[in-house]
Parts: sequence; structure tokens; C-alpha cells
Amino acid sequence: MALEVIGAGFGRTGTLSLKLALEKLGVGPCYHMIEVAQHPEHRPLWSAAHAGAATDWEALFAGYRATTDWPACNLWRELADAFPEARVLLSRRDPERWYDSVMNTIYPSTTRMAESDDPDLQAFSRWADELVWQRCFDGRMEDRAHVMGVFERHNDTVIASLPAERLLVFEASEGWGPLCRFLDVPQPDEDYPRTNTSEQFAERHASDAR
Repeated sequence: MALEVIGAGFGRTGTLSLKLALEKLGVGPCYHMIEVAQHPEHRPLWSAAHAGAATDWEALFAGYRATTDWPACNLWRELADAFPEARVLLSRRDPERWYDSVMNTIYPSTTRMAESDDPDLQAFSRWADELVWQRCFDGRMEDRAHVMGVFERHNDTVIASLPAERLLVFEASEGWGPLCRFLDVPQPDEDYPRTNTSEQFAERHASDAR
């Protein structure tokens, strides 16, 4: 099974909602960072891929038809080359709100895992730090201007690198319409998914901590 949709948007741009939306539209299963928790054997494969090693993408994505979020989004170019028929979705949002969301959710969450008594959580924290916080943002997550600059340059590069007919630049607030037109599928008779908001993230992790 080849990938049909490649998500190029960074995490916290509605990528989990987009995963659910794609699966609702029949373009699934969709690979997302949460899949890595279920497949820890994928971590070394992703580390090697980010270091530039040759990767058997069809094997890594076996059973999946789409991808969103890290760890795949910053290898969008390699995936677009490996799956030339796949369409690319660039999910994005206001840079200021995106940075605040990252710093209130996934960044503190993954860094706190380093202090866990669970060796697997510690390993996941080290892995996420290597692939995302260090490789993407040079370990400068407290530098708001730097991180937002990386985010905006990433988006600009994706847009400049792909033909318009292969790329959809998308914000979750736009709902089903642009996504369904881009994929040429019927629009569901239900609201577009809205999950893993900052508020939901905080509530879930507060519950986990009790």
C-alpha cells in the first residue's frame, strides 16, 4: 500500500484532527506521532531516516495510506519523492498561537518524560528531543522568534517547492470543504473533527498525573 496523502505541517497545527478527518474520508489509516507510541520499534528507523540513511518507506508505512505530524512532516520532501502520486497537505495556523500551543502542550510533556521512572518514557523523551526539539529547532525552544522563524520558513519552503495541483495549504478552521475538494471525495454530514486542543491536552495530562 502506497501513501496517498503526505502531511507536511508541523505538530500542533491540527494534525490529530486531520488524521481523524482523513480516516473519515477513507484515506486511512493515517500515521501520526501517536503511532510511534504503539510501534516503539519504529523509533530507530526514524532516527536513521532523519540522519539521512536510506529508508524503506513502503515497509515503514506498511498498512498506512496517509501521514500527518512529526516525525514524518519534516521529511516531507523525501516522502514526496518516494511516493510521487501522493498529494501533500500543509496544515498550518497563526505562528504566535502555534508557538504558544507547542510550549503549553507537547514540549513540556515530552521533556517531563525524561524524569519519569519508566525507562520507555525516558527513551521516548530522548528520541523526541533528538528528532524534533534539537533537529528542527536547534534546541532553542525558549527562543520564540527563532522557533517561529523555523515554522514559517518550513511552510514557505513547502509552498515554494510543490506544484499547486499537488499541494493543499489548509487550516482546520476551514472545515471539510477545501479538504474534500482537494481529495475529490464527498463531504461528510457531520462537523469537522476538533480534538487534542490545548485545553483537552491539559485536562488529559492532569488526569494522567493523578
